[in-house]
Amino acid sequence: MKTVKIILVALLATTLGVNSYAQTNNQSQVLTEKTEIIKVSGNCDMCKARIEKAAKLDGVSKAEWNKKDKTLTATFNPAKTNMNEIGKKVAAAGHDTEKMKANETAYDKLPGCCQYR
Repeated sequence: MKTVKIILVALLATTLGVNSYAQTNNQSQVLTEKTEIIKVSGNCDMCKARIEKAAKLDGVSKAEWNKKDKTLTATFNPAKTNMNEIGKKVAAAGHDTEKMKANETAYDKLPGCCQYR
């Protein structure tokens, strides 16, 4: 009977230890992510797909462009990237951001319905 109690206590301690580690690990992951919003020019669903794809750098867990508001909401790990880097990639894809203008070559490659200037 004494052995059964010892085994039960050991299992309980192990379960609590693993559970508390998992909670701590999840909290640290949440604290390392940051969400920011920037203005990005575009017109249609093809723009949306192109902007979101360009914004998906290493470290970006979510990128969503709102066609109505012309805003890109990005959730990212600031240790891996930042909003300036995300904006550079979006501009390189042909879409102006509030801080960076797309170069003419990239803009001219956009389909006619996507050109906004």
